[in-house]
Amino acid sequence: MKKTVVLIMALVLTFALAACGKDNNGGNDNGASPTGSAAPGGDVKGSILAAGSSALQPLVDQASKKFMDKNSGISIQVQGGGSGQGLTQVAEGQATIGNSDVFAEEKLDADKAKGLVDHQVAVVGIAAVVNPEVTVDNLTKQQLIDIFTGKVTNWKDVGGKDEKIQIVNRPKSSGTRATFEKYALGEKTEDLQGSIQEDSSGTVKKLVKETPGAIGYLALSYLDDSVKTVKYEGVEAKEENIINGTYPVWAYEHMYTKGEPDAATKAFLDYMMSDDVQNGDVVELGYISANKMQVKRDAEGNISK
Repeated sequence: MKKTVVLIMALVLTFALAACGKDNNGGNDNGASPTGSAAPGGDVKGSILAAGSSALQPLVDQASKKFMDKNSGISIQVQGGGSGQGLTQVAEGQATIGNSDVFAEEKLDADKAKGLVDHQVAVVGIAAVVNPEVTVDNLTKQQLIDIFTGKVTNWKDVGGKDEKIQIVNRPKSSGTRATFEKYALGEKTEDLQGSIQEDSSGTVKKLVKETPGAIGYLALSYLDDSVKTVKYEGVEAKEENIINGTYPVWAYEHMYTKGEPDAATKAFLDYMMSDDVQNGDVVELGYISANKMQVKRDAEGNISK
């Protein structure tokens, strides 16, 4: 009799422990851990295509590799092509995530933009950059306008040596170009005859480095000693000046989905906002966590604190 009671009690205890374990783990329908990232070896499966902004591409690419190492059931492909292309692709269902440096309503018509959900994962500053041999290290707003509209074609006219200015531009679909024109120039510009146009920020950096008299613009995440960063109105393009709003040429980095994301995509987006990424990859690659910003900006460019 005593053995029977002991056996029954053991069975009850086993079932109770099993139920408790189920309760503790069962709240994660999408396989995400309590900290927001998908659990390593979790049962979430799916394929994700993230396309668009080349300024955001290094962050998404690096984070996706780490995420896939922990989640073997999820495959992520990261492509560039520019913010406009990414937004169009996600709106038309050709991509899972549209990476963009600009708000969707700045690139798409209202109906298409309305169907997208905005996930802001970081902030990026954008700076004018020149070939290392160019002697100019500061440009005013008006000087930049004059250069990118073709009114000034020689560096001697803005305080440099007698050398032809070679513009290295991005296509009109580029979010980096849209941000630079909106917040550095204050106006849209036309493509000038003789200017070079490149689809990727990496190629812009390479050409500015190798081309005498070249000027372009890059996200801070691309900056290194191979190109020379130019101050804007005397203000250096660095994190603290962006955070407090002193340096105006910056943008949110958006990862748009068409409607609410599926389980795999949500797990990846949650991972993008995790402490590991926000305090690790974001900082390491030269971006700024959106949580650090002391100012906010809406789609019209209005600043608030």
